[in-house]
Amino acid sequence: MKIIYDRDVDAITITFRETTVTTRELREGLFLDLDAEGRLAGIEILDASKRLGGKDPVTQASLIGISFKEAS
Repeated sequence: MKIIYDRDVDAITITFRETTVTTRELREGLFLDLDAEGRLAGIEILDASKRLGGKDPVTQASLIGISFKEAS
């Protein structure tokens, strides 16, 4: 898994698997990346600081109660 925070656009990309994806908008600013079989391959979050509650760069994401720190 890879977590990337892009400060220029304030977006987080969480990649579970490197593959060709189709991106579907779940709701405004939240996108799911699906592989050819429709399985989740990644997540994209726009306006991440606002959505995740903080002014500092986002360095951690929590999924289903498990925390993953941003790769250095």
